[in-house]
Amino acid sequence: MRQGDGCIEGIVDFIWSAPYMESTNEDHARQPERRAVKSESYPWYDSVWLQKYDRATAIIRRVRPNALARFVDAFRVFHTSSDFEVKLLERPFDDATLEAIRATVKSLRPTDLELHEARSFGRFVVHDHPFLTELQQRAVPLVSGVVGEPVEANYNFLSLYTKMGVCPVHMDAPEAKWTLDLCIDQSAPWPIHISPVQPWPNAEPKAWHGEDWEGNLKRVQRFNSYILQPGQALVFSGSSQWHYRDAMPDASGQRFCTLLFFHFVPSGTRQLVRPENWANLFGIPDLSEVAG
Repeated sequence: MRQGDGCIEGIVDFIWSAPYMESTNEDHARQPERRAVKSESYPWYDSVWLQKYDRATAIIRRVRPNALARFVDAFRVFHTSSDFEVKLLERPFDDATLEAIRATVKSLRPTDLELHEARSFGRFVVHDHPFLTELQQRAVPLVSGVVGEPVEANYNFLSLYTKMGVCPVHMDAPEAKWTLDLCIDQSAPWPIHISPVQPWPNAEPKAWHGEDWEGNLKRVQRFNSYILQPGQALVFSGSSQWHYRDAMPDASGQRFCTLLFFHFVPSGTRQLVRPENWANLFGIPDLSEVAG
């Protein structure tokens, strides 16, 4: 939590201890990961959905070509208008709500934290906490107004970044078309860098091919930088905007950043966005191949 509280810092130190990591590694390995790291086709985090979409279009082209246009058109709802701009929300939640969020973070036990991104992102995460899920539902009208279309809540997670925090450049799956990124507490400001809206789902491949695709993308793509203070939030289109945070900068004392991510999809699309539903929704049994 806030610098000096010691609660989350103590949990983080305990989790990073070798005995805890060794004793829990097997249990956590058996837990399904909520977000895939990357796909075989695309090099960035959270690109598995896009690979499944590509496979689905290839299957339809082979077994039911007359249905391809309908399939592609169904996903146009996840396209983001090219003129959309990131929105800074100065105070999306009042002081009492912000303190309730902090109290929720304080109440977490080590066993509540998911470890699968501890090494790659330097963070621990907690998905869909009941209080935060309720709060996300309350935020639906706010986000709908900000993004200019009716939305529904899809999922959320707390992100507890440690001194090793980093967020590699990526675009999200459309399960997170819209993101409200709330800064709860931090040891020092930590910029997030966000690109303009990109064509979706066919991002320009030359920008991310090659061994140094991240460096190349950062060189050729324009990014705007945003710094959040505790209580502030950004709303952006994570599935159509590249975004990243560099390694957490050096600073004296404890280094941390606690963020809350609310992810939204266009209203009525929670079933459509899930690949395991495509075979039934489109009446093409072969699409069950992309469900896994």
